[in-house]
Amino acid sequence: MRPRTREVDVSHLQTVHEDDHLIVLDKPAGLLAVPGKGPDKQDCLSARAQARWPDALVVHRLDMATSGLVVMARGVEAQRTLSLAFEERRVHKRYTAVVAGELANPQPDNGWNTIDLPLLADWPNRPLQKVDLEHGKPSTTRWRIATGHTAPGTTRLELEPVTGRTHQLRVHLQALGHPMVGDALYAAPDFVALTSRLLLHAHGLALPHPFHGQTLEFHSPCPF
Repeated sequence: MRPRTREVDVSHLQTVHEDDHLIVLDKPAGLLAVPGKGPDKQDCLSARAQARWPDALVVHRLDMATSGLVVMARGVEAQRTLSLAFEERRVHKRYTAVVAGELANPQPDNGWNTIDLPLLADWPNRPLQKVDLEHGKPSTTRWRIATGHTAPGTTRLELEPVTGRTHQLRVHLQALGHPMVGDALYAAPDFVALTSRLLLHAHGLALPHPFHGQTLEFHSPCPF
């Protein structure tokens, strides 16, 4: 008797772009990007994508709590080319976040500010990460004020990760004294209780196409 094939839910798969070489998807908050450990963590963005495009392969990921743009390669060659583009920092990502506290931009004309703080896994408290000036890996984030309504005592930011460490944006803003609203890992309970989700969204993505090399740009409206 054949084992029963697990059905994959593709009903909420939001496709931003697809061609013969790549797919760009809009991941909802609360959905894993890739499978986790255990049968209850197999539903994820990559599994849903592979149910529709069997040749879809993972290139990068977003935290489960984060929403927004994710690119997947179609086939091994495209995966190799896109992974190299990420490694060489030829892929540019922009995020919207709402953080605790009122943050002012010290740069004129709302220019970009830079956070350079090395990060390391906080092993006794996994999956948390932490700033470690001695042993951490170099990590760089740029930020500026974003337009849009926020609750009193919070600030909306546009973020650009230069490096791609785990929880980088979340830990860097916490280290700045402004953790993200709704961040159950790094924010105080009062700011977690303000919303039902982490207020972090990957709204912009620019990358070289893995076949013809031309730059593609994608945008996802911020849901908060």
